Amino acid sequence: MTAVCTLADLPLERGVPALVDGIQVALFRLSPTEVVAVQHRDPYTGSNVLARGLIGSRAAGGTGPQVTLSSPLHKQVWDVRTGECLDAGGKDLLDLATWPVEVRDDGVHVMPRTATASLTA
Repeated sequence: MTAVCTLADLPLERGVPALVDGIQVALFRLSPTEVVAVQHRDPYTGSNVLARGLIGSRAAGGTGPQVTLSSPLHKQVWDVRTGECLDAGGKDLLDLATWPVEVRDDGVHVMPRTATASLTA
């Protein structure tokens, strides 16, 4: 795990970009103790903007609301915990890469992964 920041560095329900082993990720603090990490690069535009996306929710049949991330550019929607594309705005469904995150001793730690061409830069 790579130490990225402190929990206090992450505002609730807002994204913060971070570099983890050469890959840009977007960190989102969903609750006082839950942080998720997804790729920062929008798979539809190639722009590193997803940390500026909007956190929202939608009904998810019996399991409570599903926490979503909407692209700030064209408003595609993903499940922010799984990276699954929920609404591609009429385009092909493109999921987001996700990273395991641990919050320990008030620090946010992200599990690095091998860089791939679609996620680097």
